[in-house]
Order: sequence, then C-alpha cells, then structure tokens
Amino acid sequence: MRLEQIVVDSNDPSRLVRFWAELLGGEPVNREHGWAHVEPPGGVRMSFQPVPERKDAKNRLHLDFEVDDIEAAVVKAVNLGAQREGVIVTDEKGSFQVMRDPEGNEFCFVH
Repeated sequence: MRLEQIVVDSNDPSRLVRFWAELLGGEPVNREHGWAHVEPPGGVRMSFQPVPERKDAKNRLHLDFEVDDIEAAVVKAVNLGAQREGVIVTDEKGSFQVMRDPEGNEFCFVH
C-alpha cells in the first residue's frame, strides 16, 4: 500500500491548484468535472475536488512542509495568497508556523 494523492475539497479548484503549484512547484492541471491537481517534484500529487460548501471548521488533517527558513516560506506563501496564523512556535521537536491557504485550509511550515 502507498499514498497515491491527497485530495482537498475546494470551492475553486483551478484557483487553489495554482496557489499550491506556485508554492510547491509542478504544473497545475485542470481536469474534467471541475477537478484540478499538481504533482510537486519529489512530493505526492495534490488533487482539488469541487464542492459547493465553504470550509467552516478546523481541518481534521493538515500537511507539514519542512523548510530551511520558516520566515522566508511564510513570506512566499503570503505573497501567493496564504495567511499566517499566530506566530512561529518552538518546542522540543523544533519550530513551526501555522498557515492557511487561500480557502482557509491549515498547513504548517516546520524546521
């Protein structure tokens, strides 16, 4: 068994796939029936499924992206349409910054 892809519900898959493609690399692909996906180099395909409802609660699952420089990653993501949530937190495991993509889905930059 292996992880094939991560699927994210989205109100605007073609917009959200462009954000993630710019952030992680790879070419955004718009598919039939409103779906879209990106295959980041060295990563797992992220697919975006069209749904009518808006996100209104905290994610039950989020993605952590290891970066060399959290602040530089935050600046890049914010320039692409993400939002910073709080401040960088450091604990015994390292540091992380909670972020939200343009549709409010939580993810973290970790170092």
